[in-house]
Amino acid sequence: MSGKDEDQTDEQQGVRLQKVLARAGFASRRASENLIHEGRVEVNGSVVMEQGLRVDPANDVIRVDGARVPPARHHVYLVVNKPRGVVSTMDDPLERRTLDDLLGRRKERVFHVGRLDTDTEGLILLTNDGEFAHRMTHPSWKVPKTYLAEVEGVVDARIVRRLEKGVTLDDGPVKPDAVRLVSTTGSRSMLQVTLHEGRNRIVRRMMDTVGHPVNQLSRIAIGPVRLGRLPVGELRELTREELGKLLDLVGM
Repeated sequence: MSGKDEDQTDEQQGVRLQKVLARAGFASRRASENLIHEGRVEVNGSVVMEQGLRVDPANDVIRVDGARVPPARHHVYLVVNKPRGVVSTMDDPLERRTLDDLLGRRKERVFHVGRLDTDTEGLILLTNDGEFAHRMTHPSWKVPKTYLAEVEGVVDARIVRRLEKGVTLDDGPVKPDAVRLVSTTGSRSMLQVTLHEGRNRIVRRMMDTVGHPVNQLSRIAIGPVRLGRLPVGELRELTREELGKLLDLVGM
């Protein structure tokens, strides 16, 4: 069968599973056949043992050793380390520096998934996948976000417990998923705060409430995606593993 005939068959009957794995960059076709033979591949929750099974890569949930294999990318998913002073928009009537200025030579039309305050740096996602962006920001999916905050004063265990129990802000209560005291130096403390709410300036307002105003704030993770060593002002694409975990997280 010619490549053209095989592509037409793929469209009509689905794509062979080993071909999907190879296209996703997971393994060669021969190595993919071995994975299937060893019972390490699942489709829609069922282990696949037969070779040549045809699947719908856009809708079937495929896993290898439990890890999600995302479908071939028809959208763009970018991780950006936003600098302080950059506004979380793609354009700005006041002509301030925006996320669009960080795209460099990339020509795709993308939009931001959520926002960061202008004076907060760190991880923000850009995409052109509307459904993905909607789910990532919708409160019902409770996507956790982790921040590293340098605050004024020496934070002790009592303050950490108070934050863990939750505090009340002017627009209602907030209870972090986790709070960890990273270090204290002189008159400064470093805290790691994880929460799934996205209210405006929520970490800064929490720390104001307990008497430890934020001096510097950076978002270091969204769900399983970590900022790592990505330099300030730079961007990268989501890895296959990161995208697979995020799709699971938001039920796609």
